[in-house]
Amino acid sequence: MKKIHIIHENSEWTVHLTRRLEELGLPYEEWFLDQGLVDLASAPPEGVFYNRMSASSHTRGHRYAPELTGVVLSWLEHHGRKVFNGSRAIQLEVNKVYQYATLNQHGVQTPKTIAAVGKEQIVKAAEQFLGKPFITKHNRAGKGLGVRLFYSLEGLKDYVFGPEFEDSVDGITLIQEYIQAPEPFITRCEFIGGKFLYAVRVDTSEGFELCPADACQIGDLFCPAGEEEPQKPKFQVIENFQDPIIQKYEEVLAANKIQIAGIEFIRNQAGEIFTYDINTNTNYNSDAEAAAGTYAMLELAKFLGKELEKVEGESIISTK
Repeated sequence: MKKIHIIHENSEWTVHLTRRLEELGLPYEEWFLDQGLVDLASAPPEGVFYNRMSASSHTRGHRYAPELTGVVLSWLEHHGRKVFNGSRAIQLEVNKVYQYATLNQHGVQTPKTIAAVGKEQIVKAAEQFLGKPFITKHNRAGKGLGVRLFYSLEGLKDYVFGPEFEDSVDGITLIQEYIQAPEPFITRCEFIGGKFLYAVRVDTSEGFELCPADACQIGDLFCPAGEEEPQKPKFQVIENFQDPIIQKYEEVLAANKIQIAGIEFIRNQAGEIFTYDINTNTNYNSDAEAAAGTYAMLELAKFLGKELEKVEGESIISTK
């Protein structure tokens, strides 16, 4: 029997999917691409392939996993295999400048952003934001890597030329206008099969690390034991979310052959939407999903199962 092949480098983020695949009785195999080799003269196995390689792989000691994944995806596509989140997805995953360019091409507004290489150039870029707050972030990031808020050029210089400066793994730092929201939250829209599934409200009052995966949670920081009033959850699925931006996002995904993604945006004081991230290695928060009664990994497993059926030519999803 052909299989669903899952391409990744982080088991903590993948186990929720494999559990759902097992629940549905779907055959699968994990391709853990922290290292490996690809014989370009050989043919890949049959089945379907789902890429969930992460831009933050280097933080887990897997510096070249995205590059290896790019080679594997090219190999699979050359042989006509059914690949979800293929070569274009990995290009966007590891390069926010590419993300902004493709969003703009489809009429999606992004924050003003300048890419810089070199500490002096970072400071020079920030001079264009004088009098306004701005943020720095890594071009190849994930998990909010390198995101810092500055209100002055002097503060930036202290950071850039100080001991705490952390360069992007690709050497490119982004200097970006800070969008002041009327309330401290952003919205993340989830898509499976290229279609909108649900939106999540993410509380940003505690900082910029916004990964929804359970493994990324910060524990007691959000567990107000002993307090009289419980804090609101960091992640909340928004009931019946609707906005014209969804259609534009679906167009962006379709044009780039991306089937599974999370896209994040923030509204300014005037209510305008600024989109700043396409995450093709999307994760989901179990507490938020349980509260809403919707489960994206289950829907993803079903989607992959349906696609495997098309390759197999018969129904294989368990009805247990």
